[in-house]
Amino acid sequence: SAIKPPPVSSLLLKAFILGIVQGVTEFLPVSSSGHLVLIPAVLDWNSPALVFDATVHLATMLAVVLVFWKDIRDIIIAWFGQLKLGKPFATTESRLGWWIIIGTIPGVLAGLLLKDTFEDLFGNPRAAGAFLLVTAIVLVLAELLGKRKKNLDSMSWLDGLLIGIGQAVAIAPGISRSGATITVGMLRGLTRESSARFSFILALPIIFGAWLVQFYDIIGQGGLSAEMPVLLVGFFSAGITGYLAIRWLLNYVRQHRLYPFAVYCLVIGILAIIFL
Repeated sequence: SAIKPPPVSSLLLKAFILGIVQGVTEFLPVSSSGHLVLIPAVLDWNSPALVFDATVHLATMLAVVLVFWKDIRDIIIAWFGQLKLGKPFATTESRLGWWIIIGTIPGVLAGLLLKDTFEDLFGNPRAAGAFLLVTAIVLVLAELLGKRKKNLDSMSWLDGLLIGIGQAVAIAPGISRSGATITVGMLRGLTRESSARFSFILALPIIFGAWLVQFYDIIGQGGLSAEMPVLLVGFFSAGITGYLAIRWLLNYVRQHRLYPFAVYCLVIGILAIIFL
């Protein structure tokens, strides 16, 4: 007999849950990729389709733009304006534009050169659990060793490059992108809030680039209109929760340490290694 497709209500619920997971964990230092490996494994769900993954990434990218639209606008205007004047590093905003470019390069190279290696890890829940332990360790190190005195106007090109390397390493599922970049920023002397702000803005080119690659891969697929309700549910749940997660974390890091996130990653990582 023919295999019946799952009911639409079930697909919408899965899209809603995975959208929330993507939106929250993309920006909190607990690894969105790790959770998107572990949750389907725990609930015995199929891995999300490429088109769904592209959709929720677009939603989280738009969440970053909504929160930081003024900062992004000022950086773009200053970068082009100072470049035209022949003074590319004259202002904080123009320098940040260059540091974002420099910080994006390691992630692009890692994605191009190690794509197959990282994709293999997405089918291994235990590997995701092990990398969550790495995230826990680096968050603790950031709090213990970070001096946390510099603001964004004191950043150097080396700070941008090292934070970008942290972002590149976080392509592996279980290593939090925001956790890795915030950690490197703090170890380079940035305050928690400055590290978080740069981390979120630095995410834009890499998230947009990943979305473009995914979108290119799905252009040839047909029948996307039938999946539109599921995609819309995932899009809005990821976008709304992503926006709220950014706002919440920016307020949180002004007064609080990152230890609770480290404990969470430690516990989830150990459980994944033992039971999955």
